[in-house]
Amino acid sequence: MRVIIQRVKQASVIVEGQEVANIEQGLVLFVGIGKGDGTDDMEYLSKKVSNMRIFEDEQGKMNLNIQQANGQILSVSQFTLYANTDKGNRPGFEQSAEPAMAKECWIRFNGLLRENGITVAEGIFGAHMSVRLINDGPVTIWMDSKRPS
Repeated sequence: MRVIIQRVKQASVIVEGQEVANIEQGLVLFVGIGKGDGTDDMEYLSKKVSNMRIFEDEQGKMNLNIQQANGQILSVSQFTLYANTDKGNRPGFEQSAEPAMAKECWIRFNGLLRENGITVAEGIFGAHMSVRLINDGPVTIWMDSKRPS
């Protein structure tokens, strides 16, 4: 499982001209589910995201997690995080999970974040989405459950 985390001042998702989700201060998560991802991957990354201290405290140091900063999450499914670009110029997505499994995992992952007390807005799985965001910092972090740091 892979997650791109972007700290934002605000963000929204538009599908077919309609806003379907929005948040103020918080995190946009681009979430990719790979073949073989399961409960351990979801639990690991939901805990990491929930506890990641990337919001500034009173001294301007990144010392607060999303709950301490009263932030929200906007979660967007993104199978392209598993793009294989090793050969040629057209990415392959063989390592991405099948859509039904990926959707189930993405929904469960978002549920785990909610269980940690975080408000989570969602894009629409499988839809062509326009994601608008104001990146704060910018702060962008890449995480992979198969390569824990």
